[in-house]
Amino acid sequence: MAPLKASKFLTNSSQRQLTYLGKPIRTICPFAFALRSQSVRSYATPSGPPPSRFRLPKPKRWNESKESVLDKAGTYFLMTEMLRGMYVVLEQFFRPPYTIYYPFEKGPISPRFRGEHALRRYPSGEERCIACKLCEAICPAQAITIEAEERQDGSRRTTRYDIDMTKCIYCGFCQESCPVDAIVESPNAEYATATREELLYNKEKLLSNGDKWEPEIAAAARADAPYR
Repeated sequence: MAPLKASKFLTNSSQRQLTYLGKPIRTICPFAFALRSQSVRSYATPSGPPPSRFRLPKPKRWNESKESVLDKAGTYFLMTEMLRGMYVVLEQFFRPPYTIYYPFEKGPISPRFRGEHALRRYPSGEERCIACKLCEAICPAQAITIEAEERQDGSRRTTRYDIDMTKCIYCGFCQESCPVDAIVESPNAEYATATREELLYNKEKLLSNGDKWEPEIAAAARADAPYR
C-alpha cells in the first residue's frame, strides 16, 4: 500500500487538503472530512455553511463607556480629574476649620450613644432594678451577673449586680430588654483605667455612675422617645 503524501500547500488555508494516489481525501472519505470541517467551524446556519466573509460581532467589554472623543482627550491629555481634585482641595481650604480643642471642647453626641454603664434610680431615690435578670439572660458576652433576694413585701431587690466591662461588646441589648429602664449606657466614653480590676463594676459603682450622669441620661431618653 502506497504511503500518504502531502500535496502542495495552497495560499488559501481553506483549500489545503491531502491527496492519496492523486485524488483528494474529500472524495475518498467524505465522512471524515465532514467531521473535520464541523470541528473547525465556529458558526453554521440551518441551511448550510456560513456566508462568505462572515464575522461575529465584536464582544462588548465591561469597561467600555459612551464617552465622546473630547471627554477621553480631556481625561488623558488635559488631566481633568486632577483639576477636579484640586478644586475640592481649594474649596475646603477656604472653609472654616472644624478643629475641636479636646478635651476642653467636645463634639455633639448622639442620644443613642452607648458608653459607660449605669444603674438608675427613681426620683424618690429608690432603685429601679427589679432583679428580673432579663439583661443577664440576653447579654451575648455573658458579662452581667445578678443575685437577688426577696423583700418583706414580696418584691425582689438586687443584692449583687456585676458587669465585666472587659467582656462587654456595647450592643445595648441590656438597655433594650430592661422593662423599667434601670440599666442604661451613659454618654460617658472617658473611663480608661490603669488596671483591669477597675473595669469590674459592682452595684455601688453602677449606682454612682447613674447618680452622676442622670441629667444627661434623662435628656437622651427624652430625645429618643419619639422614635421608640
